[in-house]
Amino acid sequence: MRVPSKWRKAAAVLAVTALAATACGGDDDDDTATGGEPTGEATDGTTGDGGDGGDIATDVGVTEEPCPNPVDDSKGCIYLGILSDLTEGPFAALAVPIVEGQKAFWQRVNENGGIADRYEIDIDTYTRDNKYNPQEHVARYREIEPNVLALAQTLGTPTTLAAADLMAEDNVLGAPASWWSGWEFNDNIVQSGYNYCIESMNGLDWAMEQGDVATVMAVGYPGDYGGDSAAGVAHWAEANSIEFDEGTHIVQTAPNAVAGNQDAPVQAIMNVQPDVIVIATGPLEMAEIVGKVAAAGQESGYAPQFVGSVPTWNPAVLQSEAGPAIQAMYRFVAPWGPFGSDSEAHAAMQEALGEGNAPDNDGFTFGWVWSYPVLSVLEAAAEAGDLTREGLLAVIESVTVDYEGALPDKSYGGDPNETVVREALIVAPDPEAPLGASVQEEFFVGPTAEAFELTEACVAAG
Repeated sequence: MRVPSKWRKAAAVLAVTALAATACGGDDDDDTATGGEPTGEATDGTTGDGGDGGDIATDVGVTEEPCPNPVDDSKGCIYLGILSDLTEGPFAALAVPIVEGQKAFWQRVNENGGIADRYEIDIDTYTRDNKYNPQEHVARYREIEPNVLALAQTLGTPTTLAAADLMAEDNVLGAPASWWSGWEFNDNIVQSGYNYCIESMNGLDWAMEQGDVATVMAVGYPGDYGGDSAAGVAHWAEANSIEFDEGTHIVQTAPNAVAGNQDAPVQAIMNVQPDVIVIATGPLEMAEIVGKVAAAGQESGYAPQFVGSVPTWNPAVLQSEAGPAIQAMYRFVAPWGPFGSDSEAHAAMQEALGEGNAPDNDGFTFGWVWSYPVLSVLEAAAEAGDLTREGLLAVIESVTVDYEGALPDKSYGGDPNETVVREALIVAPDPEAPLGASVQEEFFVGPTAEAFELTEACVAAG
């Protein structure tokens, strides 16, 4: 596969800029902690007996004392960490509900007896804000790592990659809040759903079914989010004999906090005027690009189709000036159905919130679904009598995750090309639907995505 090299260069520029911004903004560890101090004492790495039962080995992040807010105070506590974009990064509007979804998920687990009927889960105490900044992410990881068994969430691909070597050294398992193709090759990561690379192929396969597609363009952040998405676009173009020049058909941009606005990618789109633009940005940037392209094309009649990566969507964009253009020109690809879909998992989400209530956006759904693999690993490790960090890593390949119908079962053992998830949904903005979106096409695998051979990450890390 051809990997667009300039994405990696621009990723470095973006990372440096983000780090500089953080340095100028100062650093206050206390301000980033959203949880309180633990009332239970996490163990220090020695092998214990796992509590009153005495036959489950434990080490870091597992206590015999109950969690700070237990359902049953006769049970011990498993502390899981969260590193998320909670205040100022491009995905903060999604990340806060993601955490809320995870809280609801683990509360349900605790109310149903916890892990092995002996431990409950706490994710509040060690939740920290990574600000979608790799340096901040690593600092917060070092802060919580001595006290957690695993990471219930590690948000962002460049941020998680910044701590990936440390996670490997520390034997820390993590559930990524991102869909980089390279996670399929990382032994410490339990990913859910497809990856950005396959996402692009499915989106373009679907677009081709709607009508002839002669030209395509990739617009997005550099690095392992937009870069992975762009690599999928490049592969799709090659596989379908579509002319694709990396210099003009890949457009790099950055969050508005860094770039100021999206005028540059809008101009690049207008210069080429492709039939379909695959976009991999934050929701705010997506809305600006779609709105400005729609306005610029009014006189000439140019009205392209936008296929968004799943992080580009937030129902709040429908309330922006770009709302009508987004409804007309934009669809997004999703790894599972939005809140309100019909599955056992979605019914459980609704029950957790109370009938008739809805979250602010589908970040809640993401957080809920991303929690299933960690639950499966904890249950398997407890069954094996080893809730140590190494015990968790030892059972990953034997685990098959049951998502309660939210998406197909997932296993992590064997060849990544065989176990990678290829199914995707196409979702349309719909002001009348829950959270402003309705499924236009259920789980499907396009011909390009189906034939794709995943032998390595579509775009290299770093």
